[in-house]
Amino acid sequence: MNNDHATTEAPRHWLMKSEPAECSIDTLAALPRQTVPWTGVRNYQARNFMRDAMRIGDGVLFYHSSCPEPGIAGLAQVASAAYVDATQFDPTSPYFDAKSKADAPRWLHVDVTLVRKTRLLGLAEMRERPELADLLVLKPGNRLSITPVTAAQWQAVLAALDGPMR
Repeated sequence: MNNDHATTEAPRHWLMKSEPAECSIDTLAALPRQTVPWTGVRNYQARNFMRDAMRIGDGVLFYHSSCPEPGIAGLAQVASAAYVDATQFDPTSPYFDAKSKADAPRWLHVDVTLVRKTRLLGLAEMRERPELADLLVLKPGNRLSITPVTAAQWQAVLAALDGPMR
């Protein structure tokens, strides 16, 4: 599979997890330009998704994790190409990486812009929907902070968000 996005290729879709105490959908909504750098990713596979596969305009399911009610809290989109995550060089940052060097950085991030806040689509409701059975966030043991979402899963989430609350 070619990871290069042709200009005619449809945008891809992603689920990106954030702990609300660090950056919630409301935090994003309050930021200038409603845009946030998605810093702190310290998993090579998630980093590679940002570096090799994400493109400006790709859709994002903004997912609240590690909280009392985890789930999709909003829609966003990728707003920049991947670039160096400066937190890896900051010894006061929880994301500091002493092995990362300025001339050979390990960690990258993209900017994410709010599209809209949604009602919370919680894990229990997602698990009730057969069309989301293969959504990676629902798989046991999946702890990646960024996962791909198929076009069919994206449409199923949009339909669930726009439909009646369960």
